Parts: sequence; C-alpha cells; structure tokens
Amino acid sequence: MPDIAIIGGGPAGLTAGLYAARGGADVTLYEELFPGGQIAKTPLVENYPGFPDGLEGYAVGGRIQKQAEKFGLKVEYAGATALELDKAVKKIILPERVDEAKAVILCMGASARMLGLPREEELTGAGVSYCATCDGAFFKDQDVAVIGGGDTAISDALYLARFCSSVTVVHRRDELRACPALQKSAKANPNIRFALSCVPVSLQGEKKVDGLEIRDVKTNETRVLPLSGVFVAVGITPRTELVKGPVTLTAGGNIITDEWMRTNLPGVFAAGDIRNTPLRQVITACADGAVAATAALEYIASL
Repeated sequence: MPDIAIIGGGPAGLTAGLYAARGGADVTLYEELFPGGQIAKTPLVENYPGFPDGLEGYAVGGRIQKQAEKFGLKVEYAGATALELDKAVKKIILPERVDEAKAVILCMGASARMLGLPREEELTGAGVSYCATCDGAFFKDQDVAVIGGGDTAISDALYLARFCSSVTVVHRRDELRACPALQKSAKANPNIRFALSCVPVSLQGEKKVDGLEIRDVKTNETRVLPLSGVFVAVGITPRTELVKGPVTLTAGGNIITDEWMRTNLPGVFAAGDIRNTPLRQVITACADGAVAATAALEYIASL
C-alpha cells in the first residue's frame, strides 16, 4: 500500500508527487489522460519564473513529471471512478481494481466554462483564451473583448486595459454583477468599453480570431466587433464530482482547505485549481502541491 495517492496530474499533482517522493514516501499519481492538466493546452507560458523566453505549455507537465519520477514517483494512467476517503485507509477505485493509500492529495483541477460557440475549441489558443493573466501579454496594443460581467470579468478587463488598445466587456444583462469598486474603476478607464445586454454569437476568422459577432438581446440586432482576442470569464467548474458529500466544498463547488491544504477529512489534502484559491496559475498550483505534500508527509509520520 503506497503512503500517498495523488489524484490528478496537473502542475499541483506533479509537484506534490515531486515533494512527497523526494521526502521519502511511496507515492502513486493517478492521471486519466496526460500530465500537465489545463496548462498543456496553452501554447506558451510566459510568466513561469526562470524561463525568460517562455515555456511551451505541454512541456511544463512533462518536465515536472520527469523530475518527480527521478525521485521515485509512480504514475498510473488510470482515472479513478470513485474514492472512499472517510476511513483511515483511503481507497482509490479504478475501472479494474481498488488501490489503497494512507493519505490522498486531491488535484483534479478545474475547467473553464465555455461559451458553446461554433469553432470555440478550435480557436482556443488562436485568439480565444480563458485566462487573462496567462495570455493577456500576447495582445499588447490590440483590441480584445472580455465575456462576462462579474468580478473576474471586470478584473480581467482592468488588467488587459493596461496594455491592450481597447477592451470591450460583453455582458448579457443591462447591469454588471461585479462589485461597485471594480465597476467604478472600469467605467473610469478610457480603454474599456461596454456592450451590455449583448451575447456572443460567433467567432470570426479562419486560423485565428479577427472579430466577434454579438447580438443585442433587446433589439435582436447583430454586429461584429473587430478584434483579435476574446477572453472568456463566465466561471469555472471544479472537478469535484468524486468527493461531493464527504469533503466540504464552497457554494461554488471548490474544496475548502486550510493553509496546509488540509480538508475536513484526516489524511485528505487538496491542491491547485480544485480548491478555494484566489489565483489559478501554474506557480500557485505548484506551491499548493508542495505544501500539500509536506503536510501529507507529516500526517504519515504521525500515524
């Protein structure tokens, strides 16, 4: 029976595996697809420290995995169908067997909610983005749009307005949902425009985005915004289906942890985008993973 089982192979899970294995634990990581998680879909990561020329997204996971395996991390390419976490021995239920561990680190991540537009997935990374802080710098001196009207959307618009020529906030309601302070800042910014009571209809452009068609929900009229970037900020969906019930979640479905990444269950930790975190970046996911592994090692030592 391994000491620690890690569910999910994104930056949080792989870093947890690196720290736990280097700390002398017997660690198995379970990943259903490929290492790297969501970052593997990002063409270039420019804000990860130590790589001034950037790093290809898919390479992030591969590099951390290679480093972790050097210290003994075992990677199983199998997705858990269920987890039993409320007893001393944790059970990882796989399609063909049941594995056990003394502690579990949950790193299943989260996925950005898509708009459901035609060719949206095809143009992701070619003008469509779900992370302004990740990709905003690629659109310096260009016109972009932010879809959404909540705190995240308006924060993204303010961030993008620092270096983009213009930012158009497209929101389906006639009023924004963001807090008053953010709204005041955005409305006072000369680089930010608003297309309220509007919804996106289609993405323009062949190999990359060169426009966004929007429709006014009150008049039903459509128009095309000429732009090169569309930042989607309509929420994220944490992948917590396996732990709903025994693990305490926020109203939005994220796992609640303390500063040591401990959940409400003894021996169960969470790291990365799946938990209640104010920032979802590679660097914060890695930091979470390091803390969770350290806490898990201490838990194992206390048994």
